[in-house]
Amino acid sequence: MGPLYNGTTCGTIKDGQNCMSHGRPDLGFLYWRWQPQECQLPRFDPNEFLQFFADRHIAFVGDSMARNQLESLVCMLSSVSPPNLVYKNGGDDNKFRRWHFASHNASVSIYWSPFLVKGVEKSKNGPDHNELYLDRIDERWGKDLDGIDTIVLSIGHWFLHPAVYLEDGKVLGCHYCPGLNHTEIGFYDVLRKAVRTTLNTISDRRGDGIDVILTTFSPSHFEGDWDKFGACPKTEPYGEGEKLLEGMDADMRKIEVEEVESARLGIGGNQKKVRLEALDVTRLSLMRPDGHPGPYIGVGERVQNDCVHWCLPGPVDTWNQILLQVIKRLRRQ
Repeated sequence: MGPLYNGTTCGTIKDGQNCMSHGRPDLGFLYWRWQPQECQLPRFDPNEFLQFFADRHIAFVGDSMARNQLESLVCMLSSVSPPNLVYKNGGDDNKFRRWHFASHNASVSIYWSPFLVKGVEKSKNGPDHNELYLDRIDERWGKDLDGIDTIVLSIGHWFLHPAVYLEDGKVLGCHYCPGLNHTEIGFYDVLRKAVRTTLNTISDRRGDGIDVILTTFSPSHFEGDWDKFGACPKTEPYGEGEKLLEGMDADMRKIEVEEVESARLGIGGNQKKVRLEALDVTRLSLMRPDGHPGPYIGVGERVQNDCVHWCLPGPVDTWNQILLQVIKRLRRQ
């Protein structure tokens, strides 16, 4: 069976992920499905999802991968219920938006927060590196925690960028900061600290009850230069055993899964109110080099290939298939 939506039936697809409208000629990537070894993964049921969130609010918080997953979900839900955009801030990039599904009084939001913790992003007029404050969350989403029933977190790729890290008002070190008198400490421990601060803060503030789901790292599939046509040219998934989960992709996933488990153990007897789960999409995403927009993101002779995000519809829809099953399991606890 094909996807629940397409670029015509869903009006909220970000232009850069609407691969078919930009001339992608092959259709096979729309029909491959992830099949777990020990269970059947049901087709996504948008009515069932909306029933779970009747009179509730689910928020996606993180970087552009969180936004990619959010946009997939809104499209899937819009196949049965029209979404109303009730809040918009942050330009055309869907950085801060909220949709309301009146049929179930359900709300779906996106909060741009590429580090989850407080961060100052590099800019044309400022420093050419990011600044991360690892001991406090980003209050752009934190201030709304009391009104969120389920929060889906997703970060990773922005930690690869040059950055200076601070904790308790002091500089811990940096990642790729030539010219600055700081110690190079890499980004793995920083990612761990950011996730830990986030999960601990949510647990502390929302001890009355919240579902917390962390979507694990999504690998990119660059095979060549970003501005040449064949940067991610594959049109089929990898076969079983053809591509191993290793290196940075494995390390990023490992940190995120470990921190979710550590946070779950840390809240002890409060697990029935603050329920945490990792939405482990790293390996299934690694297997899908065919699912990226590649050069099909716009017009121009020198198109910057996108081998990070996912076409809509595309493999990211599977994340939300699994998300629904995770939510059902959490609700049974």
